[in-house]
Amino acid sequence: MREEFERMTFEQKVYYLMESENRSALPNDLIEESISVLVQAGEIEYAAALARDRGMIDEAIRILVDAGDYLWAALIAKNAGRTSQSRMLYQDGIQYYIDMEMFGRAVSAATALGLPADRIDDLFRQGIVSESRGMDLECSRGMIESALESLNISLIGREDEISLEIMKSLREEQEKRMKEDMGD
Repeated sequence: MREEFERMTFEQKVYYLMESENRSALPNDLIEESISVLVQAGEIEYAAALARDRGMIDEAIRILVDAGDYLWAALIAKNAGRTSQSRMLYQDGIQYYIDMEMFGRAVSAATALGLPADRIDDLFRQGIVSESRGMDLECSRGMIESALESLNISLIGREDEISLEIMKSLREEQEKRMKEDMGD
């Protein structure tokens, strides 16, 4: 197998490694090289999955953190029984996602950590502010209301404490907006 693999061009290796059955059949002596090929090709998900599937948890996490995917890195750590590492990755991810203005991912990480509803709501609002920069303010209000309604719909049927707190915050925000509209 090694000789065949070495005869392949870089592009052929990438194509070969993107097939699940080919990754599963790789001999152990080709795993590290294969992961490297996938990373070089920008196929981060395939590289991380190959590392994870071959028990190279630290390598999978490193690949994902280097690519800025703290959510998947934290999930891999959690599934490997590394609870404290998972929590740390979620925490690091929140800051990274805020810095990169990826507030949807920051909200996901905060939710996974079980942060208070007001902190999650603050992240959600930061996201709205970030997304609305340079936009027509009339249009942005409609988008904000749409986003809030989408969040509300996504929480229907959930009874956990965080979801209930978020729904309460959403109701309060809607009431506040209605009062503002009546005052205009």
